[in-house]
Amino acid sequence: MANVKKEGGSKVGGMISGIIIVACIFVGWVVWSQIMGSPANFEGGDIEKGHPLNTLGQVYKGGFIVPVLLGMLLMVLVFSIERYFVIAKAAGKGNLDAFMKIVQGDIKEGKIEDAISQCDKQQGSVANAIKSALVKYQDVKKEGFNSEEASELIHKEIEEITSLEMPMLEKNMTIISSLVSLGTLGGLLGTVSGMIKAFGALASAGTPDQAALAVGISEALINTATGISTSITAIVAYNFFTSKIDDLTYSIDEAGTTIVNTYRKFRGSLKQ
Repeated sequence: MANVKKEGGSKVGGMISGIIIVACIFVGWVVWSQIMGSPANFEGGDIEKGHPLNTLGQVYKGGFIVPVLLGMLLMVLVFSIERYFVIAKAAGKGNLDAFMKIVQGDIKEGKIEDAISQCDKQQGSVANAIKSALVKYQDVKKEGFNSEEASELIHKEIEEITSLEMPMLEKNMTIISSLVSLGTLGGLLGTVSGMIKAFGALASAGTPDQAALAVGISEALINTATGISTSITAIVAYNFFTSKIDDLTYSIDEAGTTIVNTYRKFRGSLKQ
């Protein structure tokens, strides 16, 4: 049943991500064609031959690849905002570091019920995983397993709950990481397109068409800048969220180790 729900959720999530990608590209095209391509941004209101009067007009001259790059940049922003709220929710309601100190203190002192109560207050993926491990701790304690058997059972419980909770945090991270490369490649494609136009102007018979040469170079530089901006934003977002996910995973592992060590100490005290 859990696998069926997970597969169904993955399909729905994939459809939503696809819709967001298409919507971002569409919005990028609208911004490029309607806002940047407004006649008010060019001399004499002539989009084709008029000189750009501002930055919007200059970016519009970047050519057909600009709306795609704008769409990519918008994707990075949208998925970054979405990941931020998901990861913040996974960390729980309160400060995660303070929560971990309190829970670890309760576990070391054998106050398992107090630790479970703290997990209920904190909520989130980390608290859920720790609570499951604590419940398993109570179960093995009642059953009287030896420390090694208990360790295996508690670690298995942590791995299972982590396998259910963590994939939610990593969702859409592949899209952000892909945009790191796609932004650079898209900018490079626009650069090549602009240089082709520039060299085409140089190759014309007689005096080179200076206007066409300037447009070609401008297109190349604008696309380069837009592509680099997209990649930089994606790199920063990806590294930031990867670090946050690693912190959450480490918190779960740290709590699991504390629980196992506490159980070993408990079993050791019974043997003395």
